[in-house]
Amino acid sequence: MNGLIEMQMAGLESVAVYSLLVASFVASFITISLGIGGGALLLAIMASLMPPAALIPVHGVVQLGSNLSRAGLLIRHMHWAAIGGFAVGSVIGVVLGGLVVVELPGSIIQIGVGLFVIWSVLTRPPKWLSAWPWLTGGISSFLTMFFGATGLFVANYSKSLNLPRQAHVATHAGLMTVQHCLKVLAFGMLGFAFAEWVPFAVLMMVSGVAGTLAGRMVLVRISDKHFKRALDVVLILISLRLIWNGVT
Repeated sequence: MNGLIEMQMAGLESVAVYSLLVASFVASFITISLGIGGGALLLAIMASLMPPAALIPVHGVVQLGSNLSRAGLLIRHMHWAAIGGFAVGSVIGVVLGGLVVVELPGSIIQIGVGLFVIWSVLTRPPKWLSAWPWLTGGISSFLTMFFGATGLFVANYSKSLNLPRQAHVATHAGLMTVQHCLKVLAFGMLGFAFAEWVPFAVLMMVSGVAGTLAGRMVLVRISDKHFKRALDVVLILISLRLIWNGVT
């Protein structure tokens, strides 16, 4: 693996690649433990180290692998009834988002990601989103084409199902797998060159799977309340840096 990293995959320096691999591990660790938060954290870190034009597509590939592994690990707990309507709305949202996203410059993406992550930390989506899975899928999938980490919208819907903890995490992972799969397909059709990012994305997904396995075993002993508070602080600080980078 060291040889691959030394080749500066997709133009990234070795230090950046190592940092992002660690971030992928930590993000998956957080998400399986708390049910939410890892995707936004990974997006914020990737945005500070990667070219803005590649941020959302590559993040989508990495998150697809992470969510797919988490859904597979907990598949016996999946609440399948929640998937259908969400998938229909997601198709519509991704198509509409794909018609607009190609026009955005890199600085706008950085500022948008920063503001979106801060918003997701400080507020909650409208409660009516949880009542209609197709609408939740449509809105979140439209937004994910621009800002990447829309797990908060989806978590609001899966939380409304009042599922046990493992079923909640499994179902949320299944919904996000659908969304990220459609997003990756859309960016491929829009002409994004995924090929040069394949080695990097594979390593990120392997690191994410390791984080998923570790998080399932370890983090159940840590207080959710205190950990979420620390995570929120980190997310806000990283997001403020992104906004500053975009503005300057």
